Amino acid sequence: MSALSTAAAPATPIVQYPRRVFDGWGYTSRSVSMFTKPTTVDEVRSALIHAGAEGYTVALRGAGRSYGDAAMNGGNLVVDLTSMRRVLAWDPATGIIDVEPGVTIEDLWRLCLKDGWWPAVVPGTMFPTIGGCAAMNIHGKNQFAMGGTGDQILDADLLTPAGELLRISRTENADFFHAAISGFGMLGTLTRIRLKLKHVESGRVSVEQACVRDLGEQLDYFEQHKGDSDYLVSWVDCIAGGSGLGRGQVHRAKYLHADEDPDGEALLEPSRQDLPATVMGVPRALVGAILGLFNFDLGMRVVNTTKYYSSLVSPTTPYKQPHVAFHFLLDYVTMRAAYQPGGFIQYQPFVPKEAAKQVFTDILKLNQSRGIVSYLGVIKRYRPDSFLLSHALDGYSIALDYPVTASNRQALWQMCYEMNEIVLAAGGKFYPAKDSVLRPQDFSRSFGQERLATFRALRHRADPGRVLRTEWAARVGVDEATETPMTAR
Repeated sequence: MSALSTAAAPATPIVQYPRRVFDGWGYTSRSVSMFTKPTTVDEVRSALIHAGAEGYTVALRGAGRSYGDAAMNGGNLVVDLTSMRRVLAWDPATGIIDVEPGVTIEDLWRLCLKDGWWPAVVPGTMFPTIGGCAAMNIHGKNQFAMGGTGDQILDADLLTPAGELLRISRTENADFFHAAISGFGMLGTLTRIRLKLKHVESGRVSVEQACVRDLGEQLDYFEQHKGDSDYLVSWVDCIAGGSGLGRGQVHRAKYLHADEDPDGEALLEPSRQDLPATVMGVPRALVGAILGLFNFDLGMRVVNTTKYYSSLVSPTTPYKQPHVAFHFLLDYVTMRAAYQPGGFIQYQPFVPKEAAKQVFTDILKLNQSRGIVSYLGVIKRYRPDSFLLSHALDGYSIALDYPVTASNRQALWQMCYEMNEIVLAAGGKFYPAKDSVLRPQDFSRSFGQERLATFRALRHRADPGRVLRTEWAARVGVDEATETPMTAR
């Protein structure tokens, strides 16, 4: 394995790191850790080597947008990479950009949109870091067409806990390239990432919405339109039952060419993309708290029913929407504010297309029978990729948000274990960035012993001292074939 540089472990004095409380985005996981915010590769290397020498572990953290415990490391060290935020190179002629891991999706589009380029893959929020997106191989509303973050990456530098800085790509240290992307930060720190953006001629996309009466109609719509859409995503009313099980609204979007949107060029100016300060006259900062007033079963039944029936009478004529407004719905509203004080978890299984209708039907019916329903459901379409522990497959995901309370927590976790069994029986997978409930046996069955053995062998080469650790990795047994199953935490 070739290396860009190698550093011997220096004689490092004991470092007194400050401590703080870290949490997951869902507010259901919290722990106290030491932390440091390096600004250079050498500072990251020093932190890793010092941790190994002193006998504590390190979790790598970006913007902290993982919903559960994937970027937490209670009692040990968290390396916060958000200060490594330099753009190292940008070529407007090719759309290729070289960045440090703390650069965010917002940083990308604000720099590149005026030159006619947009990040090819984005999630529902603009605040995650590129390093975090790569480590989790995040996806967007267009994964079925463009793949995930990893499919946009050309090459990167990986700093291992042993101090090696490896150039990784599809041709150089390819095994590490395909494992570090989707490797949830367990092989090393991605200190530089070079990726390709998507050329756009307009600051807007053309959006069309369709009301769908049940789950089968939702999935049929995806299959009919995945060949002629750039983006597809649907909202699901998870409370409706009977013949309306899985009803909702699908949004499909397409890029606009210059001749289709003569006014769209002006919207390539980043300041024209800023989200409005108010939503229906209400300051954005207050919308989450207001939604919290409806954060109970009857309240959400009213909200979902109103949304569904309003979509029945909404015009289906395509309309034009700025990129930021279409993609970053989660940034309109601080949704986690709506789930206070107990927080929420998001459960997002990925299942093969042939099994999706039955699996999602079984999950929604199980939720309703237990009286623990998701207040928000979202379906997306996927294609497989080449990354070792990727969640991507030829199929679908359904993302389900559940409020967590002192009274429902144990029952909710138990229900999630039952949903895991439904998903795994269908050959499904899970996603570390969203997970709060996987057990070691679920993780092992999801990715398979062969892939896990390959990953563990690479991990032994990159981190023989097991310096890298997160609470999520410990919970699911990344380093062990079997562990004692955990109950609700």
